[in-house]
Amino acid sequence: MGQVLAFDHPLIQHKIAMLRDKDTNTKDFRDLVSEIAMLMCYEVTRGLKTVDKDVETPVGVAHCKVLAGKDVCFVPVLRAGLGMVDGVLKLIPMAKVGHIGLYRDPKTFEPVEYYCKLPQDIAEREVVVLDPMLATGGSASAAITFIKQRGATRIKLMNLIAAPEGIRRILQDHPDVDMFCAAIDEKLNDHAYIIPGLGDAGDRLFGTK
Repeated sequence: MGQVLAFDHPLIQHKIAMLRDKDTNTKDFRDLVSEIAMLMCYEVTRGLKTVDKDVETPVGVAHCKVLAGKDVCFVPVLRAGLGMVDGVLKLIPMAKVGHIGLYRDPKTFEPVEYYCKLPQDIAEREVVVLDPMLATGGSASAAITFIKQRGATRIKLMNLIAAPEGIRRILQDHPDVDMFCAAIDEKLNDHAYIIPGLGDAGDRLFGTK
């Protein structure tokens, strides 16, 4: 069964509080999303494999460890997931970045993939799906399914704010996927918005309504 990690680090919680504030402007909101993603990335990547490497310093040789094999691939779910990319790339600038876009079919209400561009070697990489808000979990679950269909087997999900309903959906659909959340909120309202949440992350990131 996948694990669910909710961050309690004071810096992350402080920035989440600022992110929730309805008076936070677009620029500051965008900066906060990037900063929180960067802080979360430190823990999300804790399990990456390393190999030994000797490094010559100005005064000797240090026995160090460096990342082994293929690196991480970050996959933002369009469009709000784009706001998390810069933050994680500051920590792992060599990582590959895939993109996946979904829309909800107006008749079946099921998520439909309209865009998916992933590295050819995705099966050899650890994939971290980036999606600021985990509400019903439908879109995130579909994104993970589409990524698995391309051969990926090591997948993690990274959300800023998650609702219990979304967490249950991911655990049910993808019990092999670990989830990392900066905050777990109370519930969804009748319109599937997270309560108390922060509103529409995409609109607040890009200044649209």
